[in-house]
Amino acid sequence: MRICFLFNHDQIHQVAHSLPIALAMARMGVGAEILVATTNARLSDEVRILGGDAIGRSITLIELGLRSPVSRLLAGALERVAPATKLLVYRDNLDFFRSLDILVVAEKTSLVLKTRYGLDHLRIVHTRHGAGDRAIGFDKASALFDHILVSGPKIRERLIGETGVDPARISMTGYPKFDVVDPAGPAHILRDDGRPVVLYNPHPSPHLSSWYRWGRQILDWFVEHDDYQLIFAPHVMLFERPFVITIDRLRIDRPGRIAERYARAPNIHIDLGSRISTTMAYTNRADIYLGDVSSQIYEFLLRPRPCLFLNSQALDTGNDPNFAHWQAGPVVDDMADFGRLLAETQRLHADIYKPIQQRMFDRSFDLTDEPSSLRAARAIAMLCESPR
Repeated sequence: MRICFLFNHDQIHQVAHSLPIALAMARMGVGAEILVATTNARLSDEVRILGGDAIGRSITLIELGLRSPVSRLLAGALERVAPATKLLVYRDNLDFFRSLDILVVAEKTSLVLKTRYGLDHLRIVHTRHGAGDRAIGFDKASALFDHILVSGPKIRERLIGETGVDPARISMTGYPKFDVVDPAGPAHILRDDGRPVVLYNPHPSPHLSSWYRWGRQILDWFVEHDDYQLIFAPHVMLFERPFVITIDRLRIDRPGRIAERYARAPNIHIDLGSRISTTMAYTNRADIYLGDVSSQIYEFLLRPRPCLFLNSQALDTGNDPNFAHWQAGPVVDDMADFGRLLAETQRLHADIYKPIQQRMFDRSFDLTDEPSSLRAARAIAMLCESPR
């Protein structure tokens, strides 16, 4: 039995969501060969950092690449605007994927192994990567996985109700990322001088993100209001390429550059995609969360605190479950109201939003005394023992 955990992305933010499961399976001694496959050096380095001595000892690390000259040519031509390598790596490594019994992934592009390349024998397990509410997390592709590991009842119910996933193919296992992050985080991010620390965490999707319309206005506001400190740590993919293209709705936009005046502002810390932005260091450090649709809001709610959301797209969300996280705090519909709502956020949190946030967290994360990574490892082990 060969079980492989695949990391196939430009950035490292998905590694902490499923590598802890591989480590738990190796410790359990499930009687299977445990592999981790990566598709670039950045991912390999992160696997070694989080995996420690287990990598190369109880877990085999395999680095996949583009083997075909045609694939390398296409990737070279397209990579600046689209994740060509991420898709071509499947075709170029079909023999490797055919050799596996179970493939564990945190994203959905791997489904091409079934839909395009006919690897019907391969069981693909989806760990997901985050506990967010966006519609793309509950599209019809979710029903194509052989098994899905979910963080809590909210995810389970939406997968069953909206995508038709068989409940028998879902295991609720908690959130393995919580098993490997340091709750304290690095102490050097910003001085603790009594000023509130705001984390601005915009998403990359052009049709949902606050960055393209309001982002620079927000940075300007903090330059002019140094009674706050700001951590500007967007989703790691926002500035990864010169253009951002979304697949759930065909939209393209340009994130642009960060002006020098923002980098020089003593009350602003900017991180456009370092490793620290994937470790929950910023969500743990901040006093106030400021964002739009990123699933990091739920990691922030590990400890309920004030939140403020940005409706720059003038969306009429109503009771839309794709924006359920906007129940955790006030929503800014007009930038003219931004300063006033930010000032009121801490009072409103104590009076209104704290119990709502606790309920939201409990619906999103089914946590027990048993580590989530071990629960997920046992679910995969059971899948190994069951017939197809």
